[in-house]
Amino acid sequence: MNKELNYTKAFNELQEIVSEIEKGEISVDRLSEKVKRAALLIRICKTKLTNTEEDVNKILKELDSATNGSE
Repeated sequence: MNKELNYTKAFNELQEIVSEIEKGEISVDRLSEKVKRAALLIRICKTKLTNTEEDVNKILKELDSATNGSE
């Protein structure tokens, strides 16, 4: 399931969990389950952000090399 979970879906689900916790809508019995799910969602989001940052930096470096090489 995690492979199908994109950043937007993971982030939205994380926001829902945080909202439920803040409103006290989660029973103590389910709190551990929700916190574990939130931790997984945070890891998914962090990985996707890190990968995106690396991709953007790589593209910018390639563009810079192409610009500097044509002068």
